[in-house]
Amino acid sequence: MKNVRSLILVLLLTVPASVVGQTADKSTTEQVTALLKEFMDAAGRNDRAVFDKFFADDVMYTRSTGAVITKADIMSSLGKAPAATPEKTTFSAEDITVHAYNGIAVVAFRLVGRTERKDAAAETANYRNTGTFLQRDGRWQVVAWQATKIAEPAKPK
Repeated sequence: MKNVRSLILVLLLTVPASVVGQTADKSTTEQVTALLKEFMDAAGRNDRAVFDKFFADDVMYTRSTGAVITKADIMSSLGKAPAATPEKTTFSAEDITVHAYNGIAVVAFRLVGRTERKDAAAETANYRNTGTFLQRDGRWQVVAWQATKIAEPAKPK
């Protein structure tokens, strides 16, 4: 009987811990997903404030070309004048997966970029992105990012 009581006590003490862990993971997933969606919305507008909030100062970003850039590179690219042709580009994150750990979240998703031009058909580009978020001083920021362009299927001859 004493062993049964001990087992019940152990179970009661471990259940709340596991529930708290699941709540924290869900909260992390929700927070990081919200940040990602805010960033996707702001990316088409080159919103400097959102980019600055999203990327940590020490971020390592590997572009789809293989080039590794820094936050300074990212921020300086936002200051460039938009293309002369009137176009609108929007971005979205699809198929989002978040793995939450203690103060770290790894995100994988398909980035869809859609560019609409006045005198041409819209173009869509797809990328697989993976990002690592780190929680510092109570806020989540990206410390590593990698993008891979998804090859377009070959057109039939």
